[in-house]
Amino acid sequence: MVLEWFAEHRRHKILEKPFPEGWLEILNRNIPTYALLNEEEQARLRDDLRIFIEEKSWEGCGGLAMTDEIQVTIAAQACLLIFHRKHNYFANVESILVYPTEYQVRAQHRDPSGVVDQEISDRLGESWSNGPVVLSWFDVLKGGSNPDDGRNVVYHEFAHKLDATDDAMNGVPLLDEEAQVDEWAEVMQEEYQRLVAAVEKGHHTLIDPYGATNPAEFFAVVTECFFEKPIQMLHMHPRLYGVLQGYYHQDPATRLPSVLAATAG
Repeated sequence: MVLEWFAEHRRHKILEKPFPEGWLEILNRNIPTYALLNEEEQARLRDDLRIFIEEKSWEGCGGLAMTDEIQVTIAAQACLLIFHRKHNYFANVESILVYPTEYQVRAQHRDPSGVVDQEISDRLGESWSNGPVVLSWFDVLKGGSNPDDGRNVVYHEFAHKLDATDDAMNGVPLLDEEAQVDEWAEVMQEEYQRLVAAVEKGHHTLIDPYGATNPAEFFAVVTECFFEKPIQMLHMHPRLYGVLQGYYHQDPATRLPSVLAATAG
């Protein structure tokens, strides 16, 4: 209780300060989705990202100097996932490591005979159940500034962190109610197998084929699709859209028509 009181007191002190004007410019420039939110949602996101930035350890890697722009751009996208959920600012994320662009990782691979080889792979981001989130700044900026291409490395890696809130990264995050479990399992399994079958046949899919890797990657990939291609997902995968809407407590498909109409006018 004492620790919780200190945390809330510290957060309250953070929010007492005026929102930095330069940060608002960053939001408007790098996060087009910010303009789709109503005033209440924008205010909530501004508050959440300030606390998120303050409570995480940030490190530039590969010669990258950490800046406000990097922190605000990443924090805004991460907090977009949770700002309608009861949350604790991604408590399972202590640090965020950012490279200038894609980075290389040396990994071990064991073949069926048991022989272990080392291979180097290029990565745009990664996250682990217990560990930091690692991101490519180039791809963070690319994903945030293009809100409808279906790809967003911040959504993807922080969806993995949501998945890990029940201490297992298996495509099933900690759900709000027991009643959601059966529907989640049914819909996710059905849609995952549907994607796997389509990928095996070489068919084009709305959902990124990388989601067929395993259920954990499927959840991360459909999270990207839910926020970036909501209208297409609603029409082509309505049950999948429904369970994600129930989990995130957001309906991103409803944000777009009003914006398009305003632009046309």
